[in-house]
Amino acid sequence: MTDITAIPTTALTAPPRSIMAATWRQFRAHKGGFAGLIVFIFILLVVYVGPLIHSVDPNKIDIRAKNQGPSLLHPFGTDNLGHDMLAQVMAGGRISLAVGITAMLLALLLGTLVGVLSGYFRRLDGPLMRLTDLFLALPLLPLLLVIIMLFRDTLRAYFGPETGIFILIVFVIGVTKWMHTARIVRGDVLTMKKQEFIMAAKSSGMREYRIILKHILPNVMSSIMVSATLGVAEAVITESSLSFLGLGFPSDFPTWGRLLFDGASFLQLTPSRVLWPGLAISLTVLSVNYLGDAVRDALDPRMLKS
Repeated sequence: MTDITAIPTTALTAPPRSIMAATWRQFRAHKGGFAGLIVFIFILLVVYVGPLIHSVDPNKIDIRAKNQGPSLLHPFGTDNLGHDMLAQVMAGGRISLAVGITAMLLALLLGTLVGVLSGYFRRLDGPLMRLTDLFLALPLLPLLLVIIMLFRDTLRAYFGPETGIFILIVFVIGVTKWMHTARIVRGDVLTMKKQEFIMAAKSSGMREYRIILKHILPNVMSSIMVSATLGVAEAVITESSLSFLGLGFPSDFPTWGRLLFDGASFLQLTPSRVLWPGLAISLTVLSVNYLGDAVRDALDPRMLKS
């Protein structure tokens, strides 16, 4: 018989190890992911808090100060119309990140819905997976260009030039980026529905939608979160590509891709016009990718057990 007095007091009073604490500890152990988190938070602070410090109107035209290099008054220099490039990069970041996050949420919603329905209901698996394969086989960039050319003027006239283009770009990115999430979630659901607790829930008479909401979705959330982090980077790149091709927002509504498009013609005169938005896109995508890798490792049950 074990003597309880021989057990250290700390062992009796120590709280059980929290899953969240273990996940955070595993996340911090991933140096690249933790650095990515710091860089991404820094970008968010510059984009959303920076205008309170550097309160220059990004659309203010000052012809006398055009094509200037970096200075105290204009830290990132100016463009050919005298726009302050730092103000434009911050304003473009707000738009690009808003497009990336909103499009990611739409793609995540569609992908999770298709993946859960396909993995849980056998009769829906074939049609939904064939639909997924169809979207994967489509040439996405030409498809995006065709959709934008067909609906751009209609949405501009109905919602206004800025809101209409925002809705259109978010929609076209969201409906063309959900397929990988759907396939990942489907695989997790196929594995999950064979577990004993799912069988027990079915035997108890629990309705299908409650099983999905209460048991299936919480257990595939790790895959969804990883897809979310990587989806933001992919959406930002897609929006920047469309804006660089001149099919994004209007010229007086800067995004990082639009700034690259406008600055390409002045590359030899003022190369910093391309450097700063390109650096912002690169840092955002790189930090989010590292963040996604760290989230994947932190949510891996095998890592948490170690």
